[in-house]
Amino acid sequence: MKAQARRHTKDAALLTSLAESIGAALGTIAAKANAAQKVLTRSSAAHIVEREGKRLARRTKTVVRRTRKAAAASLKRSKVGLRRATSPTKRAARRR
Repeated sequence: MKAQARRHTKDAALLTSLAESIGAALGTIAAKANAAQKVLTRSSAAHIVEREGKRLARRTKTVVRRTRKAAAASLKRSKVGLRRATSPTKRAARRR
């Protein structure tokens, strides 16, 4: 009977070792799955950077539009000012 008790102890040790190795493998798989999930989901920093980039692009476009309109209006005003600066006699001479 003592032989059976010893064999039972060996079986328990073998099962414990097997359970530990299975647990370690499952832990490794879970860690890899967690890391993959973190890579696939956007981090808050990436979200903030993307949002700020879009905001900057919008602001840049509006500033360019305003500047272009202001420059065109200024040019138009200066041309009108030059035309008005000529005397009526010069205009009459040009017509002839």
